[in-house]
Amino acid sequence: MTDHRAALPAGRLTSLDVFRGITIAGMILVNNPGSWSFVYPPLLHAEWHGWTPTDLIFPFFLFIVGVAMAFSLVPRIERGDSQREIFFKVLKRSMIIVGIGLFLNAFPRFDVLEMRYPGVLQRIGVVFFFASVIALKTGIKGQAIAAILLLLCYWALMTLVPVPGYGAGNLTPDGNLAAFIDRAVFGSHTWRETWDPEGLLSTMPAISTTLLGLLTGHLLRSKLARSEIAGWLFVLGWAGILLGLIWSLAFPINKNIWTSSYVVFTAGAALQFLGVCYWLIDVMGWKAWAFPGLVFGMNAIAVYVLSGILVDIMLVIRMPAAGGETTSLYSWIYQHLFVPWAGPLNGSLAFALSYIILLFGAMYVLYRRKIFLKV
Repeated sequence: MTDHRAALPAGRLTSLDVFRGITIAGMILVNNPGSWSFVYPPLLHAEWHGWTPTDLIFPFFLFIVGVAMAFSLVPRIERGDSQREIFFKVLKRSMIIVGIGLFLNAFPRFDVLEMRYPGVLQRIGVVFFFASVIALKTGIKGQAIAAILLLLCYWALMTLVPVPGYGAGNLTPDGNLAAFIDRAVFGSHTWRETWDPEGLLSTMPAISTTLLGLLTGHLLRSKLARSEIAGWLFVLGWAGILLGLIWSLAFPINKNIWTSSYVVFTAGAALQFLGVCYWLIDVMGWKAWAFPGLVFGMNAIAVYVLSGILVDIMLVIRMPAAGGETTSLYSWIYQHLFVPWAGPLNGSLAFALSYIILLFGAMYVLYRRKIFLKV
């Protein structure tokens, strides 16, 4: 059997890369059905309150960002590297990530007067910056306190601060404080007409998601035996899930406004998922099954960007359709290559799975050539 470890840069936690790869593959799966009219419910976000498996994907990614910080940023701090130098490297990386996100939102028309300003990569860049600053200035105890305070402050703001025309504690799409702030700052440059799931105020609890990942990274770097670490991942995971469900009775689980209960619940789920990967790979040594996840995980940002660009290109290219009309290449491929043999619903899923396979092929080429694109 081929030993794929030779292609890995030194000092990486394989289970974390696999977790990242599975997460990014899940993101591609739910973002690219053949048709949004035909999607299995678990592959859709919850309409508002509540959650589906799809609602776990983005917080998993932010959680992973935090875990990775414990293996990249924290050792530099512990070595006594210049905080000024670290800060400016963090700032540079954050700005690049935000810039890539804005580029994807603008591509291919680059109409800055109409484009959406918030986005997935924008949130990742901003959250990474603030979580890194907290890591620079505090230790484990301070990071835990910051995570808790951010969640409690966000809960207080969302439930106690009145919104003009709606009052305090209104958690409807239009009436919540986060949406009000996004309308005031971004105007119409949001995902929906009156709100955005990656808006400004909800970035506050998203920072906590990454800090909880950072705290998990400290656990993974501890001197405990690997089997003990795996056990703690599962125990803390169940605790987070239970606490999140209890908190949701007062502050509902909601991905769109990134509620505090959602942060705790999804962090618990992330601990469980990471625990499974860690147990199988780093404790038991079973790695062969995880190779596809490793390939995606080593180039997560690259595959995300490539996925978005290819889709946008397929949406722009027009193909002939019935009645002298035209349709996008994206829809044409779905209608002509998948619907005839799989039907609308399964064909939509098959389209998304085929897209993942296509992107895996591209990432595999990079992996075999030991090309790992970072920002």
